[in-house]
Amino acid sequence: MAPTVSALYHYPVKGLSAQPLPQVQLVQGEGFPFDRVYGLARHDSGYDPIDYQPLPKTRFIVLVREERLASLSTFFDSRTHRLEVRVQGQRVLAENLDTDAGRRAVSRFFATMFDLGAGEEPTVAVGGRNRFTDISVHSKQMMNAISLMNLNSVRDFGARIDAQIDPMRFRANLYVDGLDAFREFALMDKEIAIGSARLRIVRRTRRCAATDVDPVTAERNMTIPRSLMDTYGHPDLGVYAEVLQGGTVEIGSPVEIP
Repeated sequence: MAPTVSALYHYPVKGLSAQPLPQVQLVQGEGFPFDRVYGLARHDSGYDPIDYQPLPKTRFIVLVREERLASLSTFFDSRTHRLEVRVQGQRVLAENLDTDAGRRAVSRFFATMFDLGAGEEPTVAVGGRNRFTDISVHSKQMMNAISLMNLNSVRDFGARIDAQIDPMRFRANLYVDGLDAFREFALMDKEIAIGSARLRIVRRTRRCAATDVDPVTAERNMTIPRSLMDTYGHPDLGVYAEVLQGGTVEIGSPVEIP
């Protein structure tokens, strides 16, 4: 089977749930549209809305520490910038992230959810042209990198540890099917074509304990980084890519490998 795009996702608020997309328009040098453009910065994170500097993921409320986030179903409207949060199908929050009142309401919601006291409420961080990606601390280029996951690599890993692994644990932007397992690691610094866009593979993705959290049950029920290390001798799964030439990418788009 020739490799194709099987799914597209963005994560408008860092740490919250994935939103599927039928297609995206990639732009040269820019990241995945509306991906990690907001975050829930901890009260002592050092986040400065005036002079934004990239921050490590541990400065945000994220799955690596707060697995209960996975119990929330969220939807962000990229036209109105309105965030909805649902628990077991019931809407519990609907606020505009571009208003002071909306951000305060979101802050109060998560402070209550995690029993944070006065002065410990998170700040709804607004990235603007910046992104709160995990590797934003490395460079501007990495801040705008797109995460790509090869489903056959996930299947190979699952077969080796005798487990069913939900690919959504890895919170990638672009999922590819039909590519040989771990072929992506051999493409480092190589260009690939996806739909009408061209990308360069620039970095392997080192997995963290956030992947231990089941995206359906919100339980921390696997040890993904340790299992990767035991199985392959490294904790890497997935790659990052930069956009060299913009274009349309949609589900079913062919992935052309040099």
